[in-house]
Amino acid sequence: MHDPEKATPWSGHRPVGKAALYDELAQELDGLLAGEPDAVATAANAAAAIYHALPALNWAGFYFLRGDELVLGPFQGRPACVRIPLGKGVCGTAAVQRRPVLVADVAAFPGHIACDTASRSELVVPLVVGEALLGVLDLDSPLVARFDAVDQAGCEQLATVIVRHLGGMVAR
Repeated sequence: MHDPEKATPWSGHRPVGKAALYDELAQELDGLLAGEPDAVATAANAAAAIYHALPALNWAGFYFLRGDELVLGPFQGRPACVRIPLGKGVCGTAAVQRRPVLVADVAAFPGHIACDTASRSELVVPLVVGEALLGVLDLDSPLVARFDAVDQAGCEQLATVIVRHLGGMVAR
């Protein structure tokens, strides 16, 4: 359970170094999400924690697999595209390939779906339980090349925590 008396990455306290920030955020997320049986509440708190903990984001949230498309889940940021076909855009590509997709400049990504025209870079990490795709974690930034390999590894770590809490709730 999250300790409201303890400083958290989303409350302004930031550890030194990007990798340390992701380590601390993963630990805090694990506590924050522990024991919550509702998938929407779990994803909503995860999106809010990530959005407020990581610098230079303009969107952080989830798309969940429903049939042959990704459907918007809880997020922080401007209103977003509601449905994304599998294989389309950065989110659909990451979902089909079941691997993270890091895009330094979305203008250079063929078929990029511009839900927020302010977004310049994007990192999408699939949420997978066994062989089942639950959806994706999607982060956007207004800065070109905002994300790097450390961010990708950190977001994969966050996705592991999130899947542990969401796994049985949204798997179909």
